[in-house]
Amino acid sequence: MGNLNDALAKAKFVKENPYADCELGKNKTMLLIFFNSSLRTRLSTQKAALNLGMNVIVLDINQGAWKLETERGVVMDGDKPEHILEAIPVMGSYCDIIGVRSFANFASKADDYGEKILNQFIKLSGKPVISMEAATRHPLQSFADLITINEYKRVERPKVVLSWAPHPKALPQAVPNSFAEWMIAAGYEVVITHPKGYELDPEFTRGATIEYDQEKAFEGADFIYGKNWSAYADPNYGKVLCTDKNWTIDERKMALTNNGYFMHCLPVRRNMIVTDNVIESANSLVIPEAANRVVSAQTVIKEILLGLK
Repeated sequence: MGNLNDALAKAKFVKENPYADCELGKNKTMLLIFFNSSLRTRLSTQKAALNLGMNVIVLDINQGAWKLETERGVVMDGDKPEHILEAIPVMGSYCDIIGVRSFANFASKADDYGEKILNQFIKLSGKPVISMEAATRHPLQSFADLITINEYKRVERPKVVLSWAPHPKALPQAVPNSFAEWMIAAGYEVVITHPKGYELDPEFTRGATIEYDQEKAFEGADFIYGKNWSAYADPNYGKVLCTDKNWTIDERKMALTNNGYFMHCLPVRRNMIVTDNVIESANSLVIPEAANRVVSAQTVIKEILLGLK
């Protein structure tokens, strides 16, 4: 928890003094590249960079940019006129720091868990790269989650439950992977509950308790983190195995907790993931949690800028 305590202390300073380093990023440019849709990540990271005095460029790869080929050796006679091997160094020449958002696409588990897109930016851009959610992790979200729990916890070692909940589409494992990894590293009591078949990669859950009975998992919990994810294990990687709405987080289940707080990274499917009454309750932290996305991003960008000086 040592390094996390240091990170939390730096985040606390940033939150209390958001413009203290407004000259740090002067004449520096941050390029935010989105392969996927975004609301909180786009706005919070842009706000964080602006608070530090940076110029910000935002690029939507699927809207207003050339379609990118990512495979080497391909005869480019289709609908992708530009190769990522040229595009990335060009992008790097226009900025000082790059943020990249690129979800798992479920076409290849090896490519997803090898972080093919993110790693090409790290290798070819020549600039520091921040993950704004990749195939396997969402570190800025998890850092914001940790900041939020640290602000609201009533005991030093709270019981934190990551609960799967139903969703109509196949979602990546990045947020639950990252959340479990950070909460375990923080030394909290971590319980992960989900239907059988939704086990996450053990790399991220080692040290957590896996509980297939959701109500048992909720008993005495201080924080409930609702999230859907698709199957990780082969041969069902990226598939939806269950849409059982008995897993929806409602008031009856929250009553099993220790007056627990509800958390979610947003966007959230109401009355699929969580009922209206729970997300609108006094114990819902989804808005302060989202607000802390600026703090987590600004803390990370500030550290990179200090390293560039």
